[in-house]
Amino acid sequence: MQITTEFIQNLRQDYRNASLEEKDTEANPVVQFAKWFENAVQANIYEPNVMTLATANAQGRPSARILLLKGFDEKGFVFYTNYQSHKADHLAENPQAALLFFWSELERQVRIEGSVTRVEETLSDQYFQSRPRGSQIGAAASPQSRVIPNREFLEEQVNVLTRQFEDQDVPRPIEWGGYRLKPDYMEFWQGRSSRLHDRIAYRLMDNGIWVKNRLAP
Repeated sequence: MQITTEFIQNLRQDYRNASLEEKDTEANPVVQFAKWFENAVQANIYEPNVMTLATANAQGRPSARILLLKGFDEKGFVFYTNYQSHKADHLAENPQAALLFFWSELERQVRIEGSVTRVEETLSDQYFQSRPRGSQIGAAASPQSRVIPNREFLEEQVNVLTRQFEDQDVPRPIEWGGYRLKPDYMEFWQGRSSRLHDRIAYRLMDNGIWVKNRLAP
């Protein structure tokens, strides 16, 4: 099969599953997100907490990657990573980021933008200890985003740490922990027929009130 420009241009899907009206959305976008997230879980979507995290460095050069949401509440949306990773370097230079959730089976996406800070160390400790032991060892073994000579180097680091922490808890590495994105903009997108999609956007005002508007698709 030859993939041509014409083939790609003809890839399209008409969205018809649902609609989104302002009257059907919550005043608080975090509450609205909770409803949609629950819908995604109930729909048995594979890893409904998968999201894209977009960051940019001090010069404005962007970067995006897929990772997992590990919690959310009124304070923000939480994810975990290595504090020496590429994304962490960006966040140290420019602590603004965006999240994107896309639930294709529901023909929905959610965009979230805001400022990012590290979570409390106690929260990072709690989450790290809840992870499978193999993931704990992997986090400690990997110098994330740094150049390594080969796969064997990484596997040897895992073997060393597995022996080192045999019959004892794996401590959370000081260079590993969580971030929390505090949103000031959230947008809910529902696919509609003929690309006339529904978009309801929330923006946080200086007085702490969320203002909701419909956007053109």
